[in-house]
Amino acid sequence: MYRKGRAWIELNLDHLKHNMKQFRRLLPWDCALMPAVKANAYGHGAMLVAKTLQEQGVNAFCVASASEGVQLRRAGITGELLVLGYTHPAQFDDLIAYDLIQTVVDGNYARELQRDGRKFTVHVGIDTGMHRIGERWENMEEILKIFRMPCLNVTGIYSHLCVSDGQSQQERAYTMEQIHHFEYVIEELHRQGFQDFKCHLQGSYGVLNYSQYCFDYARIGIAFYGIYSEKNDITNADLDLKPVLSLKSKVVSVRNLYQGEAAGYGLAYNADQNRRIAVLSIGYADGVPRNLSNCGYILCNGKMAPIVGRICMDQMMVDVTTIPQVKPGDEAVLIGKSGGLEIRAEDMAQWAGTISNEIVSRLGERLERVAE
Repeated sequence: MYRKGRAWIELNLDHLKHNMKQFRRLLPWDCALMPAVKANAYGHGAMLVAKTLQEQGVNAFCVASASEGVQLRRAGITGELLVLGYTHPAQFDDLIAYDLIQTVVDGNYARELQRDGRKFTVHVGIDTGMHRIGERWENMEEILKIFRMPCLNVTGIYSHLCVSDGQSQQERAYTMEQIHHFEYVIEELHRQGFQDFKCHLQGSYGVLNYSQYCFDYARIGIAFYGIYSEKNDITNADLDLKPVLSLKSKVVSVRNLYQGEAAGYGLAYNADQNRRIAVLSIGYADGVPRNLSNCGYILCNGKMAPIVGRICMDQMMVDVTTIPQVKPGDEAVLIGKSGGLEIRAEDMAQWAGTISNEIVSRLGERLERVAE
């Protein structure tokens, strides 16, 4: 099979290794990396990413579900695999069979694990202010009960910062409150005689903006892949992070659209003068946001081409009137570089009115992942 025949993702694994070294330089020596490889490693390809990082000495990863953890184990990934989300009791067998660490999402869930009767390795979620999952930080009696449950081997606790990407006084104050709440829980557990557990709090922005408060692990997600959630965030970090992913497609047809004609579903694009339109073999089923219809750009032969008409399931159209040399078989770049120009995931996210995390994590399975 020719892997670049229709639409594909190119992964620069040297950039992935570079980013890993950048974070290792930033973090204290005793803070280990626990990269988030959930959602297929934010669309990059979980197995390939985890294998590459494992070869570089990374031996802890976090995933969203037990199923994601099972896939990594079957692919030969060793070390610690933390399931960040809920696992249904019907999948408890997988937690044990594949040596997965399960998050205790609250006290009731801890009791559900306890009733099963088998021994589970867990990290206890602590709600320090995001109010999504975890036992509330002030409920120390409940947290201590969880630690004392005989069927739970508690090897860690963690929380999550919800506004660590913000720079306002209010956001920074709230983040510091969350950090202090987490430290309080650690101190209380130590005071009650529990010492042998790991702690982790920070995701990408927790590390980028509060690296002085690192604990035993850093759960770096989107930034590990050289991407920031929003374009304005790029100036907030001192690290030299490089994008790992490029998204590309082929030009399959170039055609004339005459003045007054319309093109695409709903005749959503109308030519105000004679135009040349290129059709690309990629669409919203591959993860290109449909609300980029008549919005945003791609790169072709080192030049920008605006997206025109409605994004289709498998195809899309761009205006190449100012790029007369475009022909079928040429490469179109939706994310990445062409000539001296670059479109980042952050740019696509801005045009689509979302964040880059959503853009890359929705990239479809039928896109081949090609390591460069």
